[in-house]
Amino acid sequence: MENTKISVQDLNLHYGTNHALKHVNMEIRENAITAFIGPSGCGKSTFLKCLNRMNDLVENVKIEGKVLIDGEDIYSPKADTTLLRKKVGMVFQQANPFPMSIYDNIAYGPRIHGIKDKATLDQIVEESLRGAAIFDEVKDRLKKSALGLSGGQQQRLCIARALAVQPDVLLMDEPTSALDPISTLKIEELMVELKKKYTVVVVTHNMQQAARVSDDTAFFLVGEVIEFNHTDDIFARPQDKRTEDYITGRFG
Repeated sequence: MENTKISVQDLNLHYGTNHALKHVNMEIRENAITAFIGPSGCGKSTFLKCLNRMNDLVENVKIEGKVLIDGEDIYSPKADTTLLRKKVGMVFQQANPFPMSIYDNIAYGPRIHGIKDKATLDQIVEESLRGAAIFDEVKDRLKKSALGLSGGQQQRLCIARALAVQPDVLLMDEPTSALDPISTLKIEELMVELKKKYTVVVVTHNMQQAARVSDDTAFFLVGEVIEFNHTDDIFARPQDKRTEDYITGRFG
């Protein structure tokens, strides 16, 4: 595929004896939004976490195959997971701000990576909050606890926190499933804005969301990628009967 950012080659993942991901191959384009759809428990989130090695933290996981980001295999013994997770940010289903001020939530990552200068941190905090379209809502309360924000604001704060370490890729695991429709719309608009600078990969249960915001869509079923194509093609001209059945609501 043109301008590939992430290339996944014959990826298999086992949890103990459970073969959870089977021979996944995928080219994820740079500066595009790629959506993963499929029923619960089909491997979407597990696969997403393979892209920044979050599954390393799970017991009894065995992963085979390659994941290349900018041509470098992130599963090579030489790969540095700290740098990888700086490059590949993650936003979870439940907003999980740290129990500290809004400012400190954003400055946390840059500080870990050695940035101590207050003027630099101030700039990163403002740029990250602007990047997540929440600066104007919180600029007068940066020193107040992030836990006082609404659910939708907390989720945008978590996106800002991911942006603060200047990633290339942003992984989002059902980022709107706990949000009301208005907050969901804001996050969707934000995703479209973010792809100008980042490669965005989103797991969603919401097929309309995938159709609205994504450029490419992968349909997962029981650990396999059944179909992967431009979103318009997946929704208008699915090649596989199972994709069509899922999209038209016959199962799932």
